[in-house]
Amino acid sequence: MDLLDAHLVPAVDGVAFGLLLFVVAAGLSLAFGTAGVLNLSHGTLYAIGAYTGAELSDGTWGGLALGLAAGTAAACLAGAGLSAATAPLARRGHLAQALLTFGLALIGGDLLIQFFGADELPVHVPEMLDSSVSLLGHRYPAYRLCFIVMAVVLAAFGTWVLTRTRMGAAVRAAADDPQMLAATGHSPRAVHTGVLAAAGALAGAAGVLGAPIIGPGPGTSENVLMLSLVVVVLGGLRSMWATFFAAIAVGEVQTLGVAVAPAAAPYLLFAAMAAVLVFRSRFVEPATSHSSGPSSPGTFARLRKRLSGWAAPLSSWSGRLPGSPAWRRVAPLLVLLAVLVALPALLDAYSISLAGSALALGLLAVSVTVLTGYAGLPTLGQTAPFAVGAYATANLAEAGWTVGPVQIVLSALAAAVFAAVVGPAVVRARGTTVLMITLAVGELTGAVVNQLKSVTGGADGLVGFPATRAWWGGAEMTEESELYTYALVVAVVAVALTLLVLRSPAGKLLTGVRGAEARMRASGHPVGRYLLVAHIGAGALAGVGGSLMVAVQQYLAPADVGFEIAAFALLAVVIGGTTSVVGALLGAGLIVATRDWVAGSWPGHGPLLLGVLFVATVYLLPRGLAGLRGNGPGGGGGGRPSAPPVSVGPPPPGPPGCDGRSPSRPPVGDDGSVSGPPVREGPPPSAPAPNSAGKVSS
Repeated sequence: MDLLDAHLVPAVDGVAFGLLLFVVAAGLSLAFGTAGVLNLSHGTLYAIGAYTGAELSDGTWGGLALGLAAGTAAACLAGAGLSAATAPLARRGHLAQALLTFGLALIGGDLLIQFFGADELPVHVPEMLDSSVSLLGHRYPAYRLCFIVMAVVLAAFGTWVLTRTRMGAAVRAAADDPQMLAATGHSPRAVHTGVLAAAGALAGAAGVLGAPIIGPGPGTSENVLMLSLVVVVLGGLRSMWATFFAAIAVGEVQTLGVAVAPAAAPYLLFAAMAAVLVFRSRFVEPATSHSSGPSSPGTFARLRKRLSGWAAPLSSWSGRLPGSPAWRRVAPLLVLLAVLVALPALLDAYSISLAGSALALGLLAVSVTVLTGYAGLPTLGQTAPFAVGAYATANLAEAGWTVGPVQIVLSALAAAVFAAVVGPAVVRARGTTVLMITLAVGELTGAVVNQLKSVTGGADGLVGFPATRAWWGGAEMTEESELYTYALVVAVVAVALTLLVLRSPAGKLLTGVRGAEARMRASGHPVGRYLLVAHIGAGALAGVGGSLMVAVQQYLAPADVGFEIAAFALLAVVIGGTTSVVGALLGAGLIVATRDWVAGSWPGHGPLLLGVLFVATVYLLPRGLAGLRGNGPGGGGGGRPSAPPVSVGPPPPGPPGCDGRSPSRPPVGDDGSVSGPPVREGPPPSAPAPNSAGKVSS
C-alpha cells in the first residue's frame, strides 16, 4: 500500500501522458496505415497546434476554445498540404516520403521558431483548471484530470467516426481496395487528402490540449514524433484498442518507469520497439514484390527532364573519354580526387575543416550506400556504428593511444563487432520494417550515449583529449590542413577498398540478392549470410567515418551521432544516387556546405536551408546526380551503372512490421520507386542466377 501511495501521482501522470500520445499516434496511424504516408513531420503538426494554442491562451475558457479551434484548423490545413506534397511520390515508396516529410519538418520547425521565438512558450489555462484537487489523499493538477476526460472523449469520437459512419467506411475502403472505392463514385484522392487533413487535425488538437503537459519549445516535435512511432509500432494498425494500450504503456514508462527504475527507463521504449519489429518480421519469409507502374508525368517530371538535358553535355563528354568503359567509370573518382587534393590551396582554414568533416560524413554516407543501394536495406540507424567508432577513438585518445592507424583499425573493429551483434535483427527484415528497426537501434544507441557518462561524457560530450598523430613518432596534428590531409588519405583508402569489394564477385553476389532474392535463395545461396557480411562491412566503414570525425573536430557531442545525422547520411545517398559511391561523397559535401557554410550567411536558418535541400532532392533527383548522366557506362559514378530506384515497398495499407506482415523485397534503385516485371517465387527454368563465384550462368 505504501508503494502504491508513493507512486500514485506518477501513475496517473502516465495515464494522462499516454492518452496524449494516443491522440497523436492515432493521427500518425491514420496517415501511415490508411493513406500509406510515412509522415516524419507529424511531430511538427503537433507543434503547430501547441504553439498556436499557447499563443492564444489567456487564462480564460474563451482563449482555450479559440486556441483549440485555431490550432486544430492550422494543423488540419498543414495535413491537407502534406497530401498535395506527397501525391507526386505515390509510386515511389516510403523512403522518398520519409525524406520529404523530414525536410518539411525541418522547414516547419524553423518557421515556427522564427514566428514564435526559440524559448518555450508559457501556457495559460483557465483559473478553474489552474489548481489542484485531492486524489486519494494526494494533490493532483486539475488540468491533467480534465485532459484525461477530454482525450477519452476525443478518442471515442474518432473511433465512432472511423467505425460507424459512411465517412469512416470510405476511409477503410481506401486502405483495403481503392479501385472498388473509385467504382462506387468516391475519389480515392479526395479520401487521401481528407485522411491526412484529419490526421493533422488530431495532432493539432493534441498539441493545443497537451501544451501544458508537453509544452511548445525546441525539441518538442522530435520528442512527440519518436514516442508516437513507438506507440504505432507496439500497437500496430489493425486495432485501435491495441494502440490505446500501447500508448498507456509508453506513458507509464515515461513517468512511472522513470520514478521506479530511472536507469532502465531510457532504454525500454526503443528496445521494446525493436523487439516487436524483429519478432513480427520472423513470421514471413522474404519474397520478391510485384512491380508498380510509373507515376504520371507532371511538373516535377518536366523539371527532372530539363535537369537531365543540362547534364547531357557532361554525359556526352564522359562518353568521349579515351580508353575502355572501365576508364570512364573511374574518371569521376579521379576528378573528385584531384579537386580534394587541391582544396587546401584554395580554401581558408575554416572551410578546410568543413571539408574534413564532409569526408567523415561521406564515409558514413558510403556505408549507407552499401546497405541501401547494394543490399537493399534502407537504414536510418547507421549512426549507431558511426557513434561506436567515434567514441572508441575519443576514449583511445584519452588513454594515450593517439596514433591514427591504430585508432582507425580499432574503431573499425569495434563498429564491426557492434554491427555483427545487431545485424541478425536487421537483415531478416525488409522495407519499412528495416527503417523502423534501424531507427530504434539508433535511438537506443543515443540513449546509451546520454546515460553512460563515464565513457561518453553524457550530454556534455567529450573534449580536451589529445590530438591524433598521423604515424608512430609523429607530432600531434592541430593545423586544419594537416587534419584534412590525414582525413583525405584515410577516406581514399577506405573508399578504394569499398569499391574493390563492390566490384568483386562478392559485390556481384550482393547485387544479385538485392535484385532477385527469391532466385538466389532457390539457387542455394545463403542470402542471410551475404546480407550480414554486408552489414558488418558497412558498420566497419561507418566506424572509420566516426573516427575521422573525432580526429578532425577534436571534440564529440551526442548531436554529432544523433537521428539528424542519420537522415543527412541517407539524404547524401539519395542526392548522389543510391548505387554511386562518388555521388554519396558529393552529397555529403553539399550537406555540410549547406549546413555550415551557406547557413553562415543567413544565421539561424540552417534547418530551413537543409529542409529545402531535402525537398528539392526528393522531387528533382529521384535517381540522384548519377541518374542525370543516364545509364551508360560509368553512370553509377564509381560504383556500378545506375539501377532502378530504391524502394521500401509500394505504399501499403499499413506499415510492414506493424501489422505482422513482412514486406517483400522489390528491385532496388535510386529514388524509392518499384520498377521491373513481377518476379515469381521459385527458380524459373530459364532464369539465370549468380553462382558461388558471383558469375551469371545462362
